Amino acid sequence: MDFMYDKELAYELICLINDNLETIRKRTLNIISSKDFTSTESGMILLDSICMKLAAIGETIKNLDKATNKNLLNRYSQVNWRQAMGMRDIIGHHYFDVDAEVIYKTLKEDIPLLSQVLNNIKKDL
Repeated sequence: MDFMYDKELAYELICLINDNLETIRKRTLNIISSKDFTSTESGMILLDSICMKLAAIGETIKNLDKATNKNLLNRYSQVNWRQAMGMRDIIGHHYFDVDAEVIYKTLKEDIPLLSQVLNNIKKDL
């Protein structure tokens, strides 16, 4: 069953998310532990930058879900979409509670999977 939504808009939003994921990947190539964020001022600036990108990605995933009438993302259960959207809320509303270890884990475990699944969705559109 094919659901009605603007596939072009969905594609654009996915491209926007992927562009930001790629920026995060490039900026964090030399990050090998959460301490790389917390041990220096430049690391903390990078952490702030990555958090901003993750918040924007979470918000864009929310917009994608809304734009597709909640009928697209739920077909790709490999990603915990609710958690991805929730990252935006945690960063936005509880910024001082953000844990560098959680961000590091997100970089290493969640972002590669998210990127792969988004590329699959783009192909399927």
